[in-house]
Amino acid sequence: MTIPLSAVVITLNEATRIESCLRALAFCDDIVVVDSGSQDDTCALATALGARVVQQAWLGFGPQKQFAVEQARHDWVLCVDADEQVSPALAQAIVAALQAPQAQAYRFARCNRFLGRWLRHGEGYPDWSLRLFDRRHGRWSADSVHEKVEVQGRVDTLAGDLLHESQESIARYLQKQNRYTDLQAAALQARGRRFSAAKMIFSPLFRFVRFYLLRSGWRDGRAGLIHILIGCQNSFFKYAKLYEAERVAADAAAPLAGAADAEKN
Repeated sequence: MTIPLSAVVITLNEATRIESCLRALAFCDDIVVVDSGSQDDTCALATALGARVVQQAWLGFGPQKQFAVEQARHDWVLCVDADEQVSPALAQAIVAALQAPQAQAYRFARCNRFLGRWLRHGEGYPDWSLRLFDRRHGRWSADSVHEKVEVQGRVDTLAGDLLHESQESIARYLQKQNRYTDLQAAALQARGRRFSAAKMIFSPLFRFVRFYLLRSGWRDGRAGLIHILIGCQNSFFKYAKLYEAERVAADAAAPLAGAADAEKN
């Protein structure tokens, strides 16, 4: 007997993509869509396709996904983004694994489509993603970006791909990356990390060597090259924004320090 499974999806104005995402989750016993205020037909489409829709104001990526997990009817949950689809091979692997789970969580490859091409090398693949887990043994981290599932127990790997087809223009993709690097810089500052010119210079270089050369990103053609160069740019801007944040904090603290010195005198 297969253990019952809940699928959870977070959404905001995903009317153009939610249908294909939810149809690929038809093998699940329960589908929950947690929406953060869509102004399009996302919620109506999700309801028509049999999903339960719950409204929740945006909490940040990690907390929002954890909230969604908590709305599920079953302890085993599959977390999918609205621009992702579970491939038939992956769905089959998930169903087979839940007949007698040998682990508390499972990861699988995510295949990214960029500029009309499925990336099969470099940074774009396999892009391992841990999305299937027993919520009694795992939960989403509280990170505002680059959130991850933290599991206590064994993690196994499943065959099949999670298909990520964003269908974004480069302009929109860069807008999203700009927001992500804002969040990354803020997270670094909150953890007490300090700006390093060496990291700002060499992190993009190491990223390019690792993913484009060592992991054969060049085999993905022009799309692969553009994808990794944007990733390298993100590495640079993350540290540049951390530097800016430190300057702003220092400038704000200077008058206070001056006032404190004046009082002492």
